[in-house]
Amino acid sequence: MRLWSDSFTDGGLIPAACAFATIDPDAHTRLSVNRNPHLAWDDVPTGTQSLILFCYDIDAPTVGDNVNQDGVVVAEELPRADFYHWTLVDIPVAMRSVAEGKFSEGVTPHGKPGPLLPFTIKNGTEHQLRQAVNDYTTWFVGDPGMAGEFYGYDGPCPPWNDMRVHTYLFCIYALDIPRLALEGRFTGPEARLAIRGHILDEAQMVGVYSLNPELAATLVP
Repeated sequence: MRLWSDSFTDGGLIPAACAFATIDPDAHTRLSVNRNPHLAWDDVPTGTQSLILFCYDIDAPTVGDNVNQDGVVVAEELPRADFYHWTLVDIPVAMRSVAEGKFSEGVTPHGKPGPLLPFTIKNGTEHQLRQAVNDYTTWFVGDPGMAGEFYGYDGPCPPWNDMRVHTYLFCIYALDIPRLALEGRFTGPEARLAIRGHILDEAQMVGVYSLNPELAATLVP
């Protein structure tokens, strides 16, 4: 399989329009346009019954004590973990792309609804996609202005004082099942477990992003 994007190049900078936050010279950061990026795929293997798409940050700090704090930094050598930004499941074989901004446009306080996501394929067929809650659901616990169930895509927002550029992995898997065996609310890691033993093929690409002005200035679109 092959996966690509018209929004950014493989290994290149994710545009601010596809991020949750962007750099603000006065306040460190401000909310951004938060569009999901364009993604397209082909060479789907024979026998595929559905596809599943993931986007996750592989560089999320495991300790949050210094995150977004003046006078300190998030050290590059700090152990890191995955932070899920998007899990889109039950993608029909006839669907071969997602337009930029199709499923996310702007930051939604308390999160976008889910998991059901009605969608019309280009041939006019109605299909019921589903989305997992992303990890902003746990990140915003305790923030009365933002707390809620964050379904679908919400883009990059790494700590502005992080000394590591964050890498975002976009993965698509061809599956031998028509519907993921999860019901109701589910998470990205739960979906990753549910596809074990059902993967026919896969493709991936990466994007990078930073809200640290010194690091951001070095990144190539």
